[in-house]
Formats: sequence, structure tokens, C-alpha cells
Amino acid sequence: MNRYLRWLAALVAVIGPAVAAPGDFSSQSFQIFGGIAEGSSAITPQSWDLGPVPPGLAPGIVAFDSPLPPGSVVVRTGERRLYFILPEGQAIAYHVGVGREGFAWSGADTISGKSQWPDWRPPAEMIARERRKGRDLPDFVAGGPGNPLGARALYIGRTAFRIHGTTEPWTIGKAVSSGCIRMLNADVIDLYERVSVGAQVLVED
Repeated sequence: MNRYLRWLAALVAVIGPAVAAPGDFSSQSFQIFGGIAEGSSAITPQSWDLGPVPPGLAPGIVAFDSPLPPGSVVVRTGERRLYFILPEGQAIAYHVGVGREGFAWSGADTISGKSQWPDWRPPAEMIARERRKGRDLPDFVAGGPGNPLGARALYIGRTAFRIHGTTEPWTIGKAVSSGCIRMLNADVIDLYERVSVGAQVLVED
């Protein structure tokens, strides 16, 4: 932990106090502690082990040129990357899963809300679509470690799309979703702490 704190202090000194404190990018596993809940009695105060970061999928700070202000989010679906913009031409790059063929999209909006351990209510069109494939989805899944939305969700404007965690880490880096942007739970927790409601979001091909 002392090594982490020294690393954290050094990085904050470089990028300035306007940016939220970063996660430990050198770590191969993350934990989140405390009473994490959004109306779900299934979540109790304890440590939830989020598991190891799959090889090659750890986030990192990269050079990034964008007209958007620091604190904004850029998703490049073709790259399977999400960038959180830092000052001075840098960004934190995260690996993500994106919409599969027929569900990809692009556009500009803002973060309209944030949730910890969000509940999941599949939209009616998704339930009907999956039923035609022989798969019955529940109408409601309470927030928790087994919820498909994972540990955190960031809501994009008034759309049905979110940036959220996942219970399927092997899908990160692939085009598999119904349009939402998937992240490793460790990464979406880190992003959640940085992004403010009202932040700009740009999704590009």
C-alpha cells in the first residue's frame, strides 16, 4: 500500500488536483470495500473480490489529442477503447466491449446519471428479441455481483445506453453487446469515481 500511495502522490502532482485520484494501474487485482448498495438487500458490508485483470487489458495513461475538455469521455468503438480525457493532451485508456453488428452507434451526449451496483431492467424489446431466440430474460435483476450491469453504471443522456461493468470479462475487446459499452468491473469503478454527471461523452466509429 505504501508503494501505491507514493505512486498516487507522484501522479497527482504531475496531472494536477483537478483530476480525480487514479486507480493503481500496476495492480493485477482490485477490491472494493464497504456497504455497496442500490436498494438491494443482497449487498452487505464486506469485501467483493473483483478478480484479476485479464492479461493485456489493464488501463494506462496515453497521449490523446481531443477538443473536448478534461473530464470528458471518448469511446472509439473500432478500437474497442474508452478514453477519459486528462489535461495536457493525455487520457486514461480502458479496454471495452461494444455493440455487436446491427447495434453499434455513434454520437455525442452527456453523462446523465451514475449508479453503484445498479439494478437491471431489460427493455421490452430486448426481452422480446431474446424470447424469439429461445432465451427468457427476467423482468428485473437486483444489483449485485451477479448482475449483468456489474459494479457501476454511467447513463448516457436520455438514451437506453450505458457504460457499465460486466459479469463476462471475456467479452471485453469484442463487439457483443446490444449497444452498451462494457468495462471490467475494476475499470468501471475507477471511471465512476472520475466522471461527473454532465460530463461530455463522444462515441465514435
